[in-house]
Amino acid sequence: MTGDFNIRNSDWDLNFYHHFSHTDNLLTLANSLGLELSSFSNPGPTRFMDNPHDSNSVIDLVFLFPNNISFGCHILYPNIYKLSDYVPLFIEIGIREINININI
Repeated sequence: MTGDFNIRNSDWDLNFYHHFSHTDNLLTLANSLGLELSSFSNPGPTRFMDNPHDSNSVIDLVFLFPNNISFGCHILYPNIYKLSDYVPLFIEIGIREINININI
């Protein structure tokens, strides 16, 4: 589960000093699915603000199964964010081959 959750929180943004109840709801939902917040290999802001008086933020998050080989291995590419106000993030998720027998 990944995306722009638009929730700033001290749990994942070290430059933000508040904790909101929306965070608890999101973490409860993720936990109910067996997912945990996965940290970026190179932590940093995921959104850069146009106004220099506003602080950049971390609002794009990735939740994975904790035993997933990609857990904690996704990368931010802040050098190419200029195409948008969001930093591209990349994650490679391995999908194992499974044979499914279908009887028609």
